[in-house]
Amino acid sequence: MPTTPASSNPRNLRNDIVFAFALAIACYLAWFVRDVLMLVYVSALFAVVLTPLVRSTSSFRIRNWRPFKGKAVLVLLLVLVGALVAFCYLALPPVIHDLQTFGQEAPARLPGILDKLKRIPLLERLNDTEISGKVQDFASNAATYLLTSIKNWVGILFNVVMGFILTVYFILEGDTAYAWFLSFFPPAKRDRLDQALRRAELRMGKWLVGQAGLMLVLGISSTIVFLALHVRYAYALGVLAGALNIIPVIGAAFTIALALLVAAIDSWGRVLGIAIFYLIYLQVENAYLTPRIMRSSVNLPGLAILISLLLGSELAGIPGAMVSVPTAVLVSVLVDEFLVYKSEP
Repeated sequence: MPTTPASSNPRNLRNDIVFAFALAIACYLAWFVRDVLMLVYVSALFAVVLTPLVRSTSSFRIRNWRPFKGKAVLVLLLVLVGALVAFCYLALPPVIHDLQTFGQEAPARLPGILDKLKRIPLLERLNDTEISGKVQDFASNAATYLLTSIKNWVGILFNVVMGFILTVYFILEGDTAYAWFLSFFPPAKRDRLDQALRRAELRMGKWLVGQAGLMLVLGISSTIVFLALHVRYAYALGVLAGALNIIPVIGAAFTIALALLVAAIDSWGRVLGIAIFYLIYLQVENAYLTPRIMRSSVNLPGLAILISLLLGSELAGIPGAMVSVPTAVLVSVLVDEFLVYKSEP
């Protein structure tokens, strides 16, 4: 009569209980360091997205000479820093000059500014003293808010710098980290997971192409509108609008506010023109451009892209929105590989 290994049942039960407690403790600790884990995850995803660009740069050839082999990351960093320096060199001097001129001419131009403020429907019934008081109150409140939020801005800047450094390290040592991650899975499942993740990597790399397309469309269209309306610093504002479009919601909001502020210096008609342009463009981008361009790049339905953007921004704010589409691609590949039952041919 065969005997069942009864002694193994308590051991299996004890192992399950220990595993459950370990998992609960790990989740509890992860909740306390969720911001750090999010930073690491965002950096790792950006490393995956940028790795194809680094590889293509390192494989660049001049006959049989590969000038960027082993130096691709450094070259890309130098290109990025050079682009930032060139933008600041070309864009900042006119702004600084106009600010200095405005500061010198402010006493003489104050009556004209007050006259423009009177034309605003909400302020048309106020006299000069009341308008000046409201302007001073607004400036005082803005300065107070700026001083109280310095700590938050320092924290954001620190996270951006650390994310940038982590992304570089993930690019340089990504293969080692990836092999270490796969070592936690049994050999029988490791190959299948490796193939699925590599397919996801190819599709996630195309997200950068789609995002670059959206940035280019907004940058060119904004520059054309700024030039047509004769807005100051049209080229600089157009470049800034396209570059900041990589940050969902906040990037567009910042460029819109900055463009409206610059346009308000000269004419309320230009403010109205810019507001109408962005109102129309944001509707077109959210309803048509983003789903179409991203769908052709990452092979995801437009509905899935919009839902991923909403979920990412709700769960993790700006970082979550930035990596929402690559995360949706990763989840889609893993679900298709391990959860979807494919019909036999």
